[in-house]
Amino acid sequence: MPLSGLLVADFSRVLAGPLCAQTLGDLGADVVKVERPDGGDDTRGWGPPRAPDGTATYYLALNRNKRSLRLDLKDPGDRALARELALRADVVVESFRPGLMDGLGLGFDDLVAAGNPGVTYCSISAFGGAALPGYDLLLQAMGGLMSVTGEEGGRPLKVGAPVVDVLCGLWATIGVLAALRDGGGRRVEVSLMDSALTGLLNQASGWLNGGVVPGPMGNRHPSLTPYETFGDLVVACGNDAMFARLCDAVGAPEVAQDPRFATNAARLEHRDALVATLEPLLAGDEVEVRLRAAGVPVGRVNDVPAAFALAEELGLAPVDETGGVRTVRSPLADAGVRLPPPGLGEHDDELRAWLTRPHAAPPSAAP
Repeated sequence: MPLSGLLVADFSRVLAGPLCAQTLGDLGADVVKVERPDGGDDTRGWGPPRAPDGTATYYLALNRNKRSLRLDLKDPGDRALARELALRADVVVESFRPGLMDGLGLGFDDLVAAGNPGVTYCSISAFGGAALPGYDLLLQAMGGLMSVTGEEGGRPLKVGAPVVDVLCGLWATIGVLAALRDGGGRRVEVSLMDSALTGLLNQASGWLNGGVVPGPMGNRHPSLTPYETFGDLVVACGNDAMFARLCDAVGAPEVAQDPRFATNAARLEHRDALVATLEPLLAGDEVEVRLRAAGVPVGRVNDVPAAFALAEELGLAPVDETGGVRTVRSPLADAGVRLPPPGLGEHDDELRAWLTRPHAAPPSAAP
């Protein structure tokens, strides 16, 4: 696998850091997850929902392809083992408040000075150097995302999945891979706030370059139409040619010739009139088939089970089952699941024994 032979010391918890480390593990890295003895990663307690064995399903989503090692970083003996792990690691991922790892002698400069100059050291924070705590909900609010989510005129809403944490975890992974490509010996710093602002994308650019302060528009798009829901039918026309094909498919080619609707700019100006015209034309179950045959991007609003069923119908094989645990398969073709998410301290004995033997090869991470 692409990252086989790479050792990752994962000192992170909750979401962004564990997702980064899990992605590295999916690509073949040997990931050792360091957890506090009194309960481990916070997400172990984030249930319901829970799997049949009582494990919180939130934890299961973020910790496959890892081995768990319980260490109390306040204990000198355990802290020495943590330092030994970090000195042997190719990658260290941590998400403590800024400065904490330095105070424990586990910071980037400490490891470089102590004999690991090639370490790639990834620090994930909420707000960069500011020692403020933060979770996804808070960052969706403070980072602007909630201000553009929800119905027009309604109260701000969060996205139904932890998108800021996910974005941050993926940016962290990209930074780690770039540092490894450059030979290591680099510090990668990623924050939830930076990730939230980056995730605003076109909304941020509209303000930065056009002076437009965006607001919530429900399922509508600020720059395209029709690009929204009609009942539970989603239509996403990205250009005028698609719109013309839509009109032909529903038996109303004259709509595309109407000066109010002939161009995207005109359609945006007359959006309400356009929606009123299209709504009766887009009613009925058969319209989806006709639009898809015409090459118009179209689909239904699915719940989660229906989304997985559709992926399976399309041949995407979205689920991996390893050790009785089902997780979402990585989108990366070179990725794979070798180990299910570990129990707290499941690998204590073998990892502690390895860390106390100088120059010993790491124990096999094979299932």
